[in-house]
Amino acid sequence: MQIRPALSLLAVMALSVLSSGCASLFEQTSSTGAAIAGSAAASTVTRNAALATGIGVGVEALAARGVRVLERQIHGEEQAAIAEAAGPLDADAVAGWEVHHAFALEPDERGKVSVTRIAEVLGRTCKEIVFTVESGESEAPGAFLADICSVENKDGSKHWNWALAEPSTARWGILQ
Repeated sequence: MQIRPALSLLAVMALSVLSSGCASLFEQTSSTGAAIAGSAAASTVTRNAALATGIGVGVEALAARGVRVLERQIHGEEQAAIAEAAGPLDADAVAGWEVHHAFALEPDERGKVSVTRIAEVLGRTCKEIVFTVESGESEAPGAFLADICSVENKDGSKHWNWALAEPSTARWGILQ
């Protein structure tokens, strides 16, 4: 059966890339591995080349979507850590933030966050923040601008969320 070697290859590539911490390499490798595995699986089911290609493309699209979901989760963890650190700050105050990822798809990061402006918007307190990101990589930290707003929980406590659905796109590289 041809599917076992393809799935084994995909598993080995995924594990090696996950441990490397390189998101773009992981995305490309998982898409390619999924296409190979999908085509191998399809060829055991049908001899129709068009159908086998369609199955391979579908499996590749599914793998790419899975990677994007993981990236969104990781970026959400970073955004939550930054918002949590900035929430209690007054204007012009500075605090540190850090995040440790459950998956090594991207390196753990840390940085500083400062509140530049506080405003009341539609009954919510919102803050404009500037944050830096320092990772284990050699690149110099960059500064990014975002807005956060307080949200009241059902129990009356408050937490802080990003005000925009697509904040600091330059930081995370893609629209989420």
